[in-house]
Amino acid sequence: MMLELDHVAVLGETLAEAVSHAESALGQPLSPGGAHPDFGTHNFLIGLEDELYLEAIAVDPSAPAPGRARWFGLDGFSGPARLDKWICRVPDIDAALARFPMAGEAVPVTRGALSWKISVPRDGQLPFDGLFPALIEWISPVPPGVSLAGAGTRLEALTVAHPEAEALKALIGPALATPLVDFAVEAKPALRASFATPSGQRILQ
Repeated sequence: MMLELDHVAVLGETLAEAVSHAESALGQPLSPGGAHPDFGTHNFLIGLEDELYLEAIAVDPSAPAPGRARWFGLDGFSGPARLDKWICRVPDIDAALARFPMAGEAVPVTRGALSWKISVPRDGQLPFDGLFPALIEWISPVPPGVSLAGAGTRLEALTVAHPEAEALKALIGPALATPLVDFAVEAKPALRASFATPSGQRILQ
């Protein structure tokens, strides 16, 4: 059971804040994605090279409250918009969750023509202060990483910083099928991403 990096997510208290933070860091515009009625959220997206993408996501104030905890810990998110989540693609989410039950339970989701299953803990909070990756199995034959045109921007490195980074690496490292991710032991949990863009190297955190 291998985990492949699918996309990274910038969270914000509002979608405008999340989009602004991502656009300022990358120097490129994001495009409207859509709404997720199951979780009461909405997003903007930008395609990256190598069939990856980035999303900016926040609680949708116009949507009714969902009947469960929102994904990505968005119910308790506060502070400045920031790169806060990474999502790994798996071929069989049930098998992946048998190996990594701490990732939550598989929840089916649809947005427009897209459909997928994603791991969401019952309280919405992923382990390791939210830095354990969410797991996703795409049901749609053409996921956003393929359908979104690359903007000439390539993710070069994703650093997962955490006081227990070595434990996280030991847990998921053997199943992680990407050379882009590295783990750093640091006092403050955080994600940092380095991008090669048409305007030079950019850092998003």
